[in-house]
Amino acid sequence: MTLGPGAKFLEEFCPEFSRILVPTAVAFCLVPGHAFACALPPSVILTLPTGLYIFAAALTVALTGVLGALAHRLPDMTPRLVAEHRLLLPKAVTSYLSFLAFLGLVFVGLYGERDPMHNLMTLVFWTFVWIAVPMGSMILGNLWQPMNPWTGPVRIARTLLGRTGRIGMDRLDLWPAVLFYAGFSWFQMVSLYPDDPAVLAKMALGYWLVIFVLAVLEGEDWLQKGEFLTVLFSMIARVSPLWQEGAAGGRTRLMRGWPGTQVLAMPPLSASAVVFVSLALAAVTFDGLSETFWWQALIGQNPLEPVGRSAIMAESTVGLLAVWWLTLGLILAIVLIGRKMTGSFASGKIVLPFLAIAAGYHAAHYLVMLLTAGQYTLAALNDPFLQGESWLGLPPYFVSFGFLTDPRVMPLIYAAQFMAILGAHLLAVVLGLKLAGQGTRPLAHLPMTGLMVVYTVLGLWLLSTARTG
Repeated sequence: MTLGPGAKFLEEFCPEFSRILVPTAVAFCLVPGHAFACALPPSVILTLPTGLYIFAAALTVALTGVLGALAHRLPDMTPRLVAEHRLLLPKAVTSYLSFLAFLGLVFVGLYGERDPMHNLMTLVFWTFVWIAVPMGSMILGNLWQPMNPWTGPVRIARTLLGRTGRIGMDRLDLWPAVLFYAGFSWFQMVSLYPDDPAVLAKMALGYWLVIFVLAVLEGEDWLQKGEFLTVLFSMIARVSPLWQEGAAGGRTRLMRGWPGTQVLAMPPLSASAVVFVSLALAAVTFDGLSETFWWQALIGQNPLEPVGRSAIMAESTVGLLAVWWLTLGLILAIVLIGRKMTGSFASGKIVLPFLAIAAGYHAAHYLVMLLTAGQYTLAALNDPFLQGESWLGLPPYFVSFGFLTDPRVMPLIYAAQFMAILGAHLLAVVLGLKLAGQGTRPLAHLPMTGLMVVYTVLGLWLLSTARTG
């Protein structure tokens, strides 16, 4: 063993140093103790050259924007008909069946197992409704439309009441959905018990009743503007390469096209829709940001010793609002700059490409949760009463999170998240170029491209930085 200068000095004045002190020091190092290290799922990702990933992604988005603006050659995003067929079940029927399933989940949430990892209310909502449905909608079209639990009951109620009129809620546009989505985001990220089955069941039932009453008074079409899940999932589904379109005689057409083809057909977003899109981006951003060491240090907390939600509710509330306002401010700044540089480009059109980013962020951010909590959901569906049964015919299995520390699996998961973020921003750049039109000056695309680069870096940094949970 080579001794340092300090050790040589001690050995010179203490002959027993090498014989006693060195073995003692070695033994002390081998004694178990507290290890202040990151042993969370991102620990494997922290060993990857994520800086190179982020730089390459930012460069790719920037070059795509610049070359696309200069070359004026973009993919043909014309929709194509795949098939036309008759609907197997009317939307009102599937909606009513979904409503019955919702009532069953509420009952389970109120009177079932209080452990959120074994209660179907918590598992089905957070894993299936909040994650699996929008992810599936990004590929297969709007899966929420036939299963939303309001259309059928509202239609039945209005028919029984003989009601055909409205109360003028249409004049509020998407502002009710903005309000409900903001409340939901606070409940999800700031409140104390978002995973408690009983609390979640009461909140869900109360929300269902409010929307039901308003939709009965205004009409079921109001759901497309006033119910935040319907608005959010329909926006996310616009990036899907497959979608359904209604046809005459109870038939439907299956369409295909480049991802984002449906976005090009959308009218310019209204002011409330712009605010809603900014909230969709900000909510996922803050959900990731609030777990980072950077945020914990900013609010004066030790990320290695989490204090719990109750101690930082005020900070989290302010943080959520600040990220929302900052996101909205950046979008409005780009809108103003775009109007000055293009003149004829409608402000609402400039914001449409952000729908692709909202979809990509949602998929990347919740992928790990789908892989973990999804196992509990399958186990609970297979044996809902913990009686050793097998309703789905699945063999007994143990929920495992071992893949989160597997150096072979986690890079693949990060690669999927990386592709979701990068793909979403590339699609957003292409959509921005398409919506601007061929006659737009190349220089006018720089502000939007610059913001896309910033969002790319931020999204990938949130996925790769050290987190508390």
